[in-house]
Amino acid sequence: MAPAKGSLQKGTHLMPTQRTDPCWISRMAEIAPGFDDIHLPQNDGGLSQDREWCEVIVDGVARRIRFHDYGKLYQIPGLYEGLFYERLECCSPSRVVGLFEDVLEDVEDEEPDLRVLDVGAGNGMVGDELLSCGAEVIVGIDIIEQARQATLRDRPEVYSDYVVADLTDLSEQVEERLRRAKLNCLSTVAALGFGDIPPAAFLKALDLIDTPGWLAFNIKEDFLCERDGTGFCRLIRQLAREEIIQAQAYRRYRHRLSITGKPLHYVAMVARKRKDVPDHMLELYAPAEA
Repeated sequence: MAPAKGSLQKGTHLMPTQRTDPCWISRMAEIAPGFDDIHLPQNDGGLSQDREWCEVIVDGVARRIRFHDYGKLYQIPGLYEGLFYERLECCSPSRVVGLFEDVLEDVEDEEPDLRVLDVGAGNGMVGDELLSCGAEVIVGIDIIEQARQATLRDRPEVYSDYVVADLTDLSEQVEERLRRAKLNCLSTVAALGFGDIPPAAFLKALDLIDTPGWLAFNIKEDFLCERDGTGFCRLIRQLAREEIIQAQAYRRYRHRLSITGKPLHYVAMVARKRKDVPDHMLELYAPAEA
């Protein structure tokens, strides 16, 4: 008999990840897992990406966690890595940072001293990649405290500073703190869209980095189409049209697998920030007051 929709895969696993990246291996080896096993729903292909979930066994007790409930994921050591990077073969941190490194190799002037604002920093996976590629300073920012706590627990050496704040509603003190850091690069990986980081937050982060500066980010390919409802397609095109950013590299790739094994494709982009973000754009994309 076929399993009922929404039942769990028990004793069966997706194809294991074939990774040889020493940084990735060392990251996993250094985190003592706080869970016993992960089960994915079976025959649930009707779920959208932002509604996917898993069942994780912690001390013999099953807990159901939605993938985008990041606070709960981060609270269990090793779960984020075990779920996304081992089971679902996510490669985005290394792909985005690797593309950025490729672009930097082609820069004719001196290699920049990178001072990075890592937006949606989570538990430090991207910051770890940036550190390994020679970033001088990395400042993380995320909207949830559990992300900062997970980073302090698992990767305390990665960030020079880690701010918990909403980029669409920054206090004057936090904004001044970030501007004093003289950041010249914006990174954000697997965080745009789905309501996690709206266009207004991305634009504010771009405003916070120096001009000229760098951007290295990724986004689900659907959010760059004309039918996009998130606002990112419109924003990125406007930034390019007004010559605020200049694209340097663009690569489509498989971000990870869905819970049913279907490839989820994203686009990695690297761009230069050529102009300051004008006030009229910040006002245009500002969230409506409640």
